[in-house]
Amino acid sequence: MKLLPTSLAGLTVIETAPIIDERGSFVRAFCEDELAILRPDLHFPQINLSITQQRGTVRGMHFQRPPAAEAKLIRCVRGRVFDVAVDLRVSSATYLHWHAVELDANASLQVFIPEGFAHGFQALSDDVQLIYMHTARWSREHEGTLRHDDPALAIVWPLPVLHISAKDHSAPLIDDDFAGIHA
Repeated sequence: MKLLPTSLAGLTVIETAPIIDERGSFVRAFCEDELAILRPDLHFPQINLSITQQRGTVRGMHFQRPPAAEAKLIRCVRGRVFDVAVDLRVSSATYLHWHAVELDANASLQVFIPEGFAHGFQALSDDVQLIYMHTARWSREHEGTLRHDDPALAIVWPLPVLHISAKDHSAPLIDDDFAGIHA
């Protein structure tokens, strides 16, 4: 595994090295020892599978507030996505900045998103599947959502947004009352 830092502290792209032969391929998607540099004793009590049927669909931008804040390890296992993380850590020099990486089931990249970030993605192909490994269990009372089209974030989505849930679409815009995440 090769850890590739991004411009947002803690947000890390992970390049894995598949073994390929006439049977197909094999890749190690998680290794506690190799990822200890990101977080000692990295533990995932919840793993989710996201299935998105149509290209252009956006899911997000979702986050969990403390004390239920969570880090995520995300891998695309079918299709392609434009995966976006937004730094919500008020004390960070990159507060409200975003970073995107294309995740492709046929490529060897995954992304580690630390606590204090919002996450979302746009499907670049039909029939997309993502595996999310979470360091904390989901908590409805600590859940937060940002608008995918919030001018304060100015995320540049690669495709026209065709589908978004009513919940995600009705999230409030960032204003002076937005508290961010205090870590």
